[in-house]
Amino acid sequence: MKISPRTIPYIFFMCGIVFFSPAHSQSKNDSSAFLKVIEPKYNFGTVEQGKIVKIEYSFQNAGKVSLIISDIEVTCGCTIADFPHYPVKPGETGMILLTFNTKGKFDHQDRTVKVISNASNSPTKLRFLGNIKEVKPEVKAK
Repeated sequence: MKISPRTIPYIFFMCGIVFFSPAHSQSKNDSSAFLKVIEPKYNFGTVEQGKIVKIEYSFQNAGKVSLIISDIEVTCGCTIADFPHYPVKPGETGMILLTFNTKGKFDHQDRTVKVISNASNSPTKLRFLGNIKEVKPEVKAK
């Protein structure tokens, strides 16, 4: 069989479609972890200034390999994150705990943290919001 010089670019084009198609590259994503957060947004309502707000985020590893959370990036020192420091197997669930200190904060608060992991959807964002009622110091009468 003789190949015309005109058909060579066509052959390369067709090979590129096959190797770079979404169906071919999807096989990589099928063999990864996937962090599925049940409720990624939490409204803590209204609290008084100085209170500690604890927020629990339930999640599931909806992927095919173990999920490893390496870090949770917070925006300030007022938020502390606790998370599983061990691999979460496919199908298993876990909990991420955020502790938000409202000392020195007031009015509407809307915060986002990033969960860094080996999941295909990393970084995964978690959000919490609410209002902080400023506590006025009592003035003592003389």
